[in-house]
Amino acid sequence: MTLQSFGVIGLAVMGENIALNVERNGFPIAVYNRSREKTDAFMAHRAPGRNVRAAFSLEQFVASLERPRKILVMVQAGKPVDAVIQQLKPLLQEGDIIIDGGNSWFEDTDRRTQELEPIGLRYIGMGVSGGEEGALNGPSLMPGGTRSSYEYLSPIFNKIAAQVDDGPCVTYIGPGGSGHYVKMVHNGIEYGDMQLIAEAYDLLKNVAGLSPAQLHEVFAQWNTTDELNSFLIEITANIFPYVDPDTKIPLVDLIVDAAGQKGTGRWTVQTALELGVAIPTITAAVNARILSSIRDERIAASKVITGPNAKYGGDIAAFVNMVRDALYCSKICSYAQGMALLSTASKTYNWDLNLGEMARIWKGGCIIRAGFLNKIKKAFDENPALPNLLLAPEFKQTILDRQAAWREVIVTAAKLGIPVPAFSASLDYFDSYRRDRLPQNLTQAQRDYFGAHTYKRIDKEGSFHTEWVPIAESKK
Repeated sequence: MTLQSFGVIGLAVMGENIALNVERNGFPIAVYNRSREKTDAFMAHRAPGRNVRAAFSLEQFVASLERPRKILVMVQAGKPVDAVIQQLKPLLQEGDIIIDGGNSWFEDTDRRTQELEPIGLRYIGMGVSGGEEGALNGPSLMPGGTRSSYEYLSPIFNKIAAQVDDGPCVTYIGPGGSGHYVKMVHNGIEYGDMQLIAEAYDLLKNVAGLSPAQLHEVFAQWNTTDELNSFLIEITANIFPYVDPDTKIPLVDLIVDAAGQKGTGRWTVQTALELGVAIPTITAAVNARILSSIRDERIAASKVITGPNAKYGGDIAAFVNMVRDALYCSKICSYAQGMALLSTASKTYNWDLNLGEMARIWKGGCIIRAGFLNKIKKAFDENPALPNLLLAPEFKQTILDRQAAWREVIVTAAKLGIPVPAFSASLDYFDSYRRDRLPQNLTQAQRDYFGAHTYKRIDKEGSFHTEWVPIAESKK
């Protein structure tokens, strides 16, 4: 019996599509799903005419693969991944490779690597971004694990990844759980991007008064610019013209204003707090989704709590342009925060991440693919030790040129009672980063006052403590 080159476990949407992607690129596949119904449906509807072999037990699946076996696991993160690994372990042999392509917590990936590598099984934790379309036609791949395992798999990864002007959207990320960590931060940046776009939409609709047709025109035009050309701006433009066939109302206006989340944005915030990295734009985006979820409470509050009752009296065309500038400046801050988090994680966990390469592999296939990633790659290629994107000459000048519009948009939003948490958090981040002195000297004095935590001085070396109470009492 001829053996298959590659195996996929899990035939949900992502698993099905990436399996077909692998086969289309010249690698015969074997597939297995815990419930036979999905396997039967896949073989009946999507596999005919392709070099696909279905297995209905893990033993049959493993036996159908050439050695060393290459098995991509596309099941729900967490316990389901552990369960599949435990079932596979007694069936595999030294040198076989398990690839976890789900959104696993990076520490779980580290743990699984430490469990499997000593017994001769190789393990890759790989972030996969691009959704259903990307999985089928070319995703962005973020594989972490041993370099030798990656090198063995790279001929397949290079073929199935999205292709851009400077190569396939895949690279060796680093050891252990680094691949899943990078994917997690990618998703955090995605949260920030989506919230910023939502705030721009809110301003254009409820301040500028643009109709869905006008919103489509604005976002479509923005997508032609070097600054805002991106997948998320493109699909946003495409959403506005869609009219619900039953009600003849723009469908976006009928969608409940409560956004879901699968956890990777929250994980990004959690790990940033643990590493001591400020990511306020991404945090604001996560908080915005949480607030959106308490819809009934918000509706009740809207009936008893009022805000400004004012209308915008300025030039609408000028305001639209200011929102564009505010969106771009805020977007730069969001990516700067994500890259700063990756830099700190790389140093903390000894991953040696190449931040320019991270930007490059996000140029195609993934959800945050955007034209300005070329500029981010260039910034880190020119200065791999760049501490923050805000210091890169092009980005610094961009914000300096547009900050007046950015500030005016936020002032207008505040006057009219339109929440712009991510726009505001981005500007606060910029203003905090650019100042040589912040008010936390008072915070540290307070800490020393109530807890003897000590403080440092700007004019002397060492740590100091003051008995503040007697001094304060002597002034009475």
